[in-house]
Amino acid sequence: MTTFPKPLHDLIAAFRKFPGVGEKSAQRFAFYLLRQPPAEVKNLAARLAALPDRIAVCEICGLIDEISPCRFDRDQHRDRSTICVVAETLDVLVIENSGEYKGRYHVLGGVLNPLEGVTPEKLNLASLVKRVKQERPAEVIIATNPDLEGETTALHLKKVLAPLKVKVTRLGRGLPMGASLEYADEVTVANALKGRQRV
Repeated sequence: MTTFPKPLHDLIAAFRKFPGVGEKSAQRFAFYLLRQPPAEVKNLAARLAALPDRIAVCEICGLIDEISPCRFDRDQHRDRSTICVVAETLDVLVIENSGEYKGRYHVLGGVLNPLEGVTPEKLNLASLVKRVKQERPAEVIIATNPDLEGETTALHLKKVLAPLKVKVTRLGRGLPMGASLEYADEVTVANALKGRQRV
């Protein structure tokens, strides 16, 4: 059986670790890089190597940004009375592009999924509870995706936040069941924000 040279095999194995990348896609990525000028490949490698030193996780909200605290927590013009809870940093960018929300964020770093070992302890939940206790926002908006994991996470958040006597709302149903916030257009996200409901 013919196999790839070890450096190429190792690169394909590395690409396979990316979410949604199978064997054939990993091979295409590797062979694409082989066809590029060496300077391009070295430039990409340098950017990848520098990434951990140039990116920070916000100590307040969990957002991935260049420094901590992130730009939203440093911005004194943001509405301090609301915290919008999202699963991932990409969701923040979608909500920002809607132009509808002017408050602050809290990034969970995923959603509950016991089958994949994602339990409440593995999410950025304890810091959310601490923030709500300290900052006393008027409202916490849950903006997880309207799929099974997102709904499960929203119900858990409602239960965890209930003793804190804070108004908890959920994005309106401008987002269809099973949709991913990451791929929603700005108008849909804006409508979902306007139509949010108490949980």
